[in-house]
Amino acid sequence: MHPIPALLADLVRLPSVNPMGRTDLPPGLVHEARVTDYLEAQLRGLGVPYQRQHVAPGRDNIIAHYTPPAPPFTVLWEAHQDTVPVDGMTIDPFAAEVRDGKLFGRGACDVKAGIACMLAAFARLVREKPAGSAAVVLAFTVDEEHTFLGVQHLMRSGIRADCAVVAEPTGLNVVDAHKGVVRWRVETAGRACHSSRPDDGENAIYHMARVIYEVENYAGWLSARPPHPTLGPPTLSLGRIEGGTSPNTVPDFCRIDLDRRLLPGETAAAAIADLEEWFRNEPNTAGIPYTFSAPLLACPPLNPEGSGELVRRLGRAIDTVAGSHEVVAVPYGTDASTIAQAGVPAVVFGPGDIAQAHTKDEWVELGQVERAAEVLFRFACGH
Repeated sequence: MHPIPALLADLVRLPSVNPMGRTDLPPGLVHEARVTDYLEAQLRGLGVPYQRQHVAPGRDNIIAHYTPPAPPFTVLWEAHQDTVPVDGMTIDPFAAEVRDGKLFGRGACDVKAGIACMLAAFARLVREKPAGSAAVVLAFTVDEEHTFLGVQHLMRSGIRADCAVVAEPTGLNVVDAHKGVVRWRVETAGRACHSSRPDDGENAIYHMARVIYEVENYAGWLSARPPHPTLGPPTLSLGRIEGGTSPNTVPDFCRIDLDRRLLPGETAAAAIADLEEWFRNEPNTAGIPYTFSAPLLACPPLNPEGSGELVRRLGRAIDTVAGSHEVVAVPYGTDASTIAQAGVPAVVFGPGDIAQAHTKDEWVELGQVERAAEVLFRFACGH
C-alpha cells in the first residue's frame, strides 16, 4: 500500500461528488463508485475479508474486517466516501497539489484524509498483527453529505461493534456530542391568473410571506430557549425559497426549505410538529393554505451519554501522539449519531479543521493525517 500522502492524493484525484439532488453535474464527477473501486483494490491487496453493500445506483458501502486471536474488543472505524460539489473552487479540485506540507483538493479535509488515515492504520494492523489488538470493522459509506443513506444501510445490515470512531475533521480532538438535523419543505398554494387581473387569482407568494414571518418569529423563540450545556440552543434556518412561473402570472405555488438543528432528546418528528403547532396558534398563519412535506433528511443528535470509556481510551492514544487533546461538542451532524442510535457508542475524530471543509481551496495538513493514523493504530493496540 502507498504511503499516506500518496494514498490521500489518489483518493482526492478520484471525484466522488454527491449531487445532492442536482441533475446538472457531469456524470464523471458524481457518486462514489470510483473511490469504492480504488478502496476495494487496496483491501484485496491486503488479503482481508471485505464486502460491498449496494445502497443506490453507483453507490456502494465497502466493509472490511481484521479479526486477531481473542481480541479484547471490536471497534468500528467509519468514514464517508462522498464530497460536496466543486462550484466556486479557486484551485483544481482534483489535482491533489501539495504545497507547504498541505494537500489541496475537494475532499482533502472532508473526509478523504479520514479515509486515508483509517485505511493506513488498518493496513498496519494487518501487516504487523500486534499482540492483544482489537478487532476492527472498517466501513467506508456513501451519501453522508446529503441524506445519510450509507450509514443507515450499514447499521440496518447488522454491523455491530463495542464502540465506533467516525472520521471527520476535528483537529485530532474528540467530538462526543453534536446536534442533529431535520430538513423539510413548506408549500403554500394559490390560484394562477394573468397578472393584469390579480384579483382573479390567489397569490401563493403573499401567503408564504405570512408563513415566513412566523418562521422568523419561531426561530427567535427557539434560539432563546434554555441552551444545552455544550451544544447551545436548538436553531431553525430558512435556506431556500422558490415560487411562481413568470412576472405576468399570479403564482399558484411557493415553497421554502427549512433546516432545524436538534438537541439530544429531541426528535425530527417532534420538531416538525412543534412548528406546525406554532402556525396553528398564530393569527398570521390562520387560514393560510400550507402543507408540510415529509422530512427530506434526518440525522439524530449525538448524545455523549454512554461514550465515556471510549472518550478516555481514545484520548490516551491521542495524548501519546499529539501531547494533548480536547473533548468538544459541535453543531453539525455526522454519521456517528446513527451508529450510536443503533446501540454502538460512537465518537468523532480525525485530522483537519472543519473550517477548511467545503471551502474554495480545501486542504489538509499532511503531518496531521500521519498523526491521526498513528493515534488509531495505538488505540486499536490499547496503548
